[in-house]
Amino acid sequence: MNLSTCSITAYKSFPLLQLCIYTPVLLLGVLLNVSALWVFCCKLSKWTETRVYMVNLAAADCLLLFTLPFKTLSQFHQLKVGRWCLVLEGGYFINRLMSIAIVTVIAADRYLAIKFPLKAKALRSPLKAAFASLFLWTVIICVVTLIKKLEAREQDQLCFEKSSVEPSVVTLGAVIGGFFIPLLILTYCSIQVIAELRRKKNESCHKEKLIRKAVCIVSANLAVFIVCFLPLYLGHLLRFVMDSTSSNCSAIQRVNNFVHLASVLANTNCCLDAICYYFVNKEFKEASPKLAKSKSEGTKEAEIQLPRITR
Repeated sequence: MNLSTCSITAYKSFPLLQLCIYTPVLLLGVLLNVSALWVFCCKLSKWTETRVYMVNLAAADCLLLFTLPFKTLSQFHQLKVGRWCLVLEGGYFINRLMSIAIVTVIAADRYLAIKFPLKAKALRSPLKAAFASLFLWTVIICVVTLIKKLEAREQDQLCFEKSSVEPSVVTLGAVIGGFFIPLLILTYCSIQVIAELRRKKNESCHKEKLIRKAVCIVSANLAVFIVCFLPLYLGHLLRFVMDSTSSNCSAIQRVNNFVHLASVLANTNCCLDAICYYFVNKEFKEASPKLAKSKSEGTKEAEIQLPRITR
């Protein structure tokens, strides 16, 4: 088949599938992440490294959630590639990459604190965590902006759609640097933390239950990250390989369909982040008495169920 006549598009029912899945994801995700932001910013008295990173993670997830309706509408109305499309795509990818980066930094910070507790006292502080978060935002915004300028979109007709079958080296670099390198860091840090916690469990029998819970938390964080993101980025790699080597247009179309489905799974991570990181985080325990006090006074905000999970 002549690939010059091959035009790749999402299958017709995909916008409807997005609408059905993203509606509950948006409602639940906004509720959880806004609640988390409210607790972290308004109900805790002491700023810590974890609290700083959590605020940035919740902000990135919220901003990503707010792009989902526009992403869905753009595919319903077949928005053409143009200025507003590039802005929308840029905002979408900036917040996804920031979410991945913050999760990775949380894992590295946890590894540093557990593996090297004495060095961690000098290397870790809320102010340094704030500077690290600001640095990540700046780098990711600059990189995504540069990628959008370097991407060859002349042959692409629709927003959020790679219609051409020309392999994109720029996209390949973004996939490797934006996901697979963070995945290696996250996996290494998580495995090391789990090993260190199990070693401490053998040394401290009276803390066995607490350490077992911490191991479950770290394992769940890693599992959610892999399940949500790995299919999507493997799909992007496969699409690059197919664009580079295959002459079968229908096979490339099937890979493209898989990438679209995997992107839906990846975007549900905004809700799962809240469950994995906020519900089990010790900082909500600090907030619980204050929330209980607010509830006794009859304030509406205290009706939020988020912190009750930790009691």
